[in-house]
Amino acid sequence: MAALAATYFETGRGPGQRIRERNAELLALQPVRRRGIRTPEFYFARHIDNSRLVKAPDPVRVREMRLFSAAIAVLFSLVMIYGLQHFHAIESGYRVEAEKLAVEQLREENRQLRLSEAQLTQPGRIDLMARQLGLAEPAPGQVIHPNSHPDASAPALAQVTPPTAPAR
Repeated sequence: MAALAATYFETGRGPGQRIRERNAELLALQPVRRRGIRTPEFYFARHIDNSRLVKAPDPVRVREMRLFSAAIAVLFSLVMIYGLQHFHAIESGYRVEAEKLAVEQLREENRQLRLSEAQLTQPGRIDLMARQLGLAEPAPGQVIHPNSHPDASAPALAQVTPPTAPAR
C-alpha cells in the first residue's frame, strides 16, 4: 500500500489517468500477442452435383399443407362474404336516404301543385276571367251533365245545338 501511495504522490497523476494509460498499453500489446504463428488460409470452391437427388414424397406434409390451404380458403371466403354484406348494407343505407329525400321532394312538389290547383280553380277567379274574355253565363238547359243522363254508362257524342232565338 505504501508503494502505491508513493507512486501516486511522486508522479502527480490521478487514478483515472493511470487507468487510462494502462488500458492504452494493453490495447497496443493486443496485436503482438495475437499474432503467434500465422498460416495462410486457402479456400477451394467445391462443386456439388445434386442433379441425381430425388426428393422423397412426404404424405403427412402434403396432407397438412392441403388442410392448411383449405382452412385459409374458407377463412378468406368468409371474410369476403362479410365484406360484401357490409358494403351492401352501407350502399342500401345510402340508397334509402336518397329515396327518402326524393319522396320528401315529391311531397313538397305535390303540396305546391295542390296549392296552385286550388288557386287556379277558384270560381270567382274563373268568373272574372270569363267576363274579361267576353263570355256570358250559360242559359238554363244549355248545359247537359253527362252523369245526369239516363244512359250515362254509354259513351256520349259531342253535339252542337244551334241557339234558339228568344221569344219577343
